[in-house]
Amino acid sequence: MNLFRGDAHKFYLKLKKMRESDISFHKIEEINEVTEIQTFYSDLESHTLEKILYRMIKEKDGSGMIPIFVSTGPWLLFLFSDQLQEFILTRGMTWGIGFAVIYVIILTLSVILHFREKAWASLHIAIIEDILDSR
Repeated sequence: MNLFRGDAHKFYLKLKKMRESDISFHKIEEINEVTEIQTFYSDLESHTLEKILYRMIKEKDGSGMIPIFVSTGPWLLFLFSDQLQEFILTRGMTWGIGFAVIYVIILTLSVILHFREKAWASLHIAIIEDILDSR
């Protein structure tokens, strides 16, 4: 089941397919994007790169607003559960279902966004560390 294997495996399958078709890897958008980032960071001085690295580590390891939202959201709902129940029961079940669906969608999108941001920070950190190590 390729559906649950993640982006890394999908990228591997894309590379494999392009190799079998004798298409150059230089035409892959994801590789060009990494090359562009590497080129940008290569042009910077080492002491500037170190400061950028520190900032990227902070961004990756920082909790950010999304985990706070994920953890405090249910507590807020619990705190105001009596008021929410009264509001939903007086307005009808449609309001309750609508609220639950919207909340779950926002929560899901926020978590996805958070982990994508961490992944991008990891990519930048790896590139900067490679450049600094090679100097």
